[in-house]
Amino acid sequence: MAIIIDGKQIAKDLNAQTQQRVTALKEQGAVPGLAVIIVGDDPASAIYVRNKHRKAVKLGIKSVVRELPATISQAELLAIVNEYNHDDSIHGILVQSPLPMGLDEQAVVAAIDPKKDVDGFHPLNVGRLFANLPGHYPVSCTPRGIMTMLASLNEHLRGKRAVVVGRSMIVGRPMAAMLLNADMTVTVAHVHTKHLEEITRTADVLVVATGVTHLIKGNDIKRGAIVIDVGMDRDENGKLTGDVDFDAAVDRAGAITPVPGGVGPMTIATLMQQTVDLCEWSEQLGSN
Repeated sequence: MAIIIDGKQIAKDLNAQTQQRVTALKEQGAVPGLAVIIVGDDPASAIYVRNKHRKAVKLGIKSVVRELPATISQAELLAIVNEYNHDDSIHGILVQSPLPMGLDEQAVVAAIDPKKDVDGFHPLNVGRLFANLPGHYPVSCTPRGIMTMLASLNEHLRGKRAVVVGRSMIVGRPMAAMLLNADMTVTVAHVHTKHLEEITRTADVLVVATGVTHLIKGNDIKRGAIVIDVGMDRDENGKLTGDVDFDAAVDRAGAITPVPGGVGPMTIATLMQQTVDLCEWSEQLGSN
């Protein structure tokens, strides 16, 4: 039976550390600030933004939610992003995805000041991650949260094999870069990969982020592997489940994340952690 990686508890511990850092910054006269821009009325986006706002307020972070109509023009949206770029009380800027039709999401992300790119999606920060450059810069929150979860297991990753199933810019690609930067041997696969199960069975660490319910079966997993399930899917009964068949995988894996209660809580906790990072880095740079 695998160790169940408790994302809720790890996120709780991380949030406690973040709250202590916020308190220390306030004693120095600095308040971390997060601006979240939401365009249109997508219900799922509204829930995500509300959860982020509540968590930020609870941790003592200044939280600004800017709600904009779906009819806003590209130029108007870019002007608002630029407004926060020049607001010294805001250290992290996030534009909630997806944007309504007609808006260029890539251009909006590229307009965010890289020093305030709390999601880690700006091309400059993505390039820094893939080049494994030293120094301070934000990275994609879900993969960073997963690295925190892996660290909690006290497993040595160097030299071991990792397989990432999924190639999005939000999870798959930055995840592969982080694992490579941790000196793992990394293979990136996806839903179109032929003989996928032969590749996944080589993984000491298997990260699955495809959005395909139970794509990975128990027999697709190397015995004793660490399995990280990023999927948030609904089964035929409407129950929340993942990309990995948990019931079959739990008997083969050495450690595994559940869905829900695994990777999900870590993403918001890491977003808060990274907001405080950006504040601390800006203070060190003397920009405030």
